[in-house]
Amino acid sequence: MIRRLAWVTTQEARGRDEDEELAVTALRAAGVTVDVVDWDDPAVRWAGYERVVLRSTWDYPQRLGAFLAWLEAVGQVTDLRNPLAMVRWNLDKHYLADLERSGVPITPTLFLEPGDSPAFPAGEFVVKPAIGAGSRDAASYGPDQHDSAAGHVRRLHAAGASVLVQPLLASVAVDGEWPLVFFGGRYSHAASKRVALPRAGVIDDLFAEETNAPHVAEAEQIAVAQHAVDVVAQRFGVPLYARVDLVRDDRGEPCVLEVELVEPSLFLPQAPGAVAALVAALQGTQGGDQA
Repeated sequence: MIRRLAWVTTQEARGRDEDEELAVTALRAAGVTVDVVDWDDPAVRWAGYERVVLRSTWDYPQRLGAFLAWLEAVGQVTDLRNPLAMVRWNLDKHYLADLERSGVPITPTLFLEPGDSPAFPAGEFVVKPAIGAGSRDAASYGPDQHDSAAGHVRRLHAAGASVLVQPLLASVAVDGEWPLVFFGGRYSHAASKRVALPRAGVIDDLFAEETNAPHVAEAEQIAVAQHAVDVVAQRFGVPLYARVDLVRDDRGEPCVLEVELVEPSLFLPQAPGAVAALVAALQGTQGGDQA
């Protein structure tokens, strides 16, 4: 049973994680000593914690090299969750291709590597970097904005980034997205999320503005999300926490937009009864193997 835990954030995210107060309060009530600490604080002795849990480290895409070095160092001295190999895989959205090869339905995705010419689908679409968080550096475009979108792609390529181009599915404007949350590989709860992506622009903040609400997931949605989590578990071990963001494709079927295994918001305010499940997962021994 875990008794000393680091809840890891970053200075810029302080006070902005809606899950933090609910979870930390519940953990402390359960007898766990919890410190909320910045990942880049050189004064922290990581080996002094039984478990180090990535939570609101939302600045990592802008500091990726330092973040990866920190993950490597922490993973060598304590129990990092989710574990290093799983996190490395999930940092880069090329994992979507792995999921698709394993039979998980995903949002149609075109990968543009540095040197590739920009190419876009008909209708509205989204451009985003393969490594990113909080929809930062993502933008939506219309069919008459290919020149602006090409400039966006070239800017990301110039920075060495791979790029994803995805159609803006018609259902998203009506239904938004559905994040489904899992603890210890098991479905816990869901939410409804609407993200305010800029049109032909970029987000300068840590994350895009969202409107969130509770959601009762359909059996079909849970099955698709569970399939994605099972693929992760087969490859890396069971994730302590996971979030699978679903949308509906043009046939009305659920498909995976993203799988979040690094530092996802867990939508605890939308499902306060799930706090106990998170506490049990954070205290327990189930989760991916250390790597």
